[in-house]
Amino acid sequence: MIQDRPYSNALNRLTNAGLRPTRQRLALARLLFECAPHHVTAEQLYSKAQREKVKVSLATVYNTLHQFKDAGLLREVVVEPGRSYFDTNLSDHHHFYRESTGELIDFPVDTLTVGDLPPPPSGTSVSRVDVIIRLQDN
Repeated sequence: MIQDRPYSNALNRLTNAGLRPTRQRLALARLLFECAPHHVTAEQLYSKAQREKVKVSLATVYNTLHQFKDAGLLREVVVEPGRSYFDTNLSDHHHFYRESTGELIDFPVDTLTVGDLPPPPSGTSVSRVDVIIRLQDN
C-alpha cells in the first residue's frame, strides 16, 4: 500500500514547488511521481487512490492536480473540451491520442517539424507548440 512506502522524493517535490505537504498532497504525489512517466485523468488518479486506501475526494484530486500543474509539477493535455490528462513527463514532447481507448502516447519533439505558424497577436510570443495527433483504429 502507498501508506507503507517511505515519502522518498514526494516531500522534496512539493516543498521545492512551494506547496505545503499535506497528507493528501503527499499521497497523491507519491501515486503520480513514484513510477514511470505517465498520463492520468483525475478520475483515474481518484480510482488509484481508492485502491491504495488514500482517503481523498474526487474534488480534492481535481484541485490537487491543478495545484501541481500551476506549480510546474505536471503538464495538462486537453484532448477535447472537458477531457484533460495530466502528464508527469515535463520534457518537450508531443502526443498521439487513440480516440477509441483514450490512450495518450508520447513522441519526441524532434520527430516533427512545425512550420509556417501564424504571427502571434501583438504583445505576445509563442512559448511552445503542443501537437496532438488523433488516431482511429482501422
